[in-house]
Amino acid sequence: MHTALDCIPCLVRQALEAARFVTTDRAVHERLVREALLATAAMDFGNSPVVMAQRIHRMLRDMAGVHDPYRAVKDRFNGMALSMLAQLEEDLAQAADPLALALRLAIAGNVIDLGVNGNLTEPEARRAIVSVLNEPFHGDIASFCQAVKEARSILYLADNAGEIVFDRLLIERLPTDRVVVAVRGGPVLNDATMPDAKAAGLSRMVEVIDNGSDAPGTVLGDCDHAFRQRFADADLIIAKGQGNFETLSDETANLWFLLKVKCPVIAGSLGLPVGTHVLTRRMALVSAGGENHARC
Repeated sequence: MHTALDCIPCLVRQALEAARFVTTDRAVHERLVREALLATAAMDFGNSPVVMAQRIHRMLRDMAGVHDPYRAVKDRFNGMALSMLAQLEEDLAQAADPLALALRLAIAGNVIDLGVNGNLTEPEARRAIVSVLNEPFHGDIASFCQAVKEARSILYLADNAGEIVFDRLLIERLPTDRVVVAVRGGPVLNDATMPDAKAAGLSRMVEVIDNGSDAPGTVLGDCDHAFRQRFADADLIIAKGQGNFETLSDETANLWFLLKVKCPVIAGSLGLPVGTHVLTRRMALVSAGGENHARC
């Protein structure tokens, strides 16, 4: 997915929000915004917006002298999600279609995205999870189930901390002996890294790897060789979140995207309203419609 003009103000906003998140030093805020403006003026619009976001957050870490600026907030959202786990497991045990509910919960967790909303609170995230069945949903669960059944190897690309706990509810309902979960190779925003996968309990359930990259998406050319080999070898790739959609929507792999539509650019690409919870196979999209349930 190429960078749209509408991505530019979003990237600059994100730079300012991130700077304010890390430090109260107004000189750092001004310096980062100026650097972001210069970088966006010279950026290649043929690249994904994720590439520019990666550059901005590298600059921020350098200016602030902090390796993982969002570590504390990632821990908080992991803790919040873990505190909800027991009740959600009960809800799933009583559900008529546990897989469909687990899918919906995993997508609902995608609200924990501080790149889109740097002011997200824990109560707001909780409300998004518990009201998941009231959210608009677009996707073909029956076809997803069939893809899972046919896959000999499944690569699950995680997105954010906190969200990764809700991913666990879906992953444990997949054939876990065939699943590998991938997280980011370095800190960026509140994206999940290896400590978050461990906090979510995933490392006790499936193999967990990192992709060798600090981009807030999956820029294959920036990932290490081992990850790219896993990506090429996977029969089925499940990619969470807008960043993974932005970087992988033009790839030819057997990709399924799970995300919440959080901006007009993504909404336009998918042909769906902002706020929609989406399960879609690569770019083979149809007009927005209802959901098709089938148990795996």
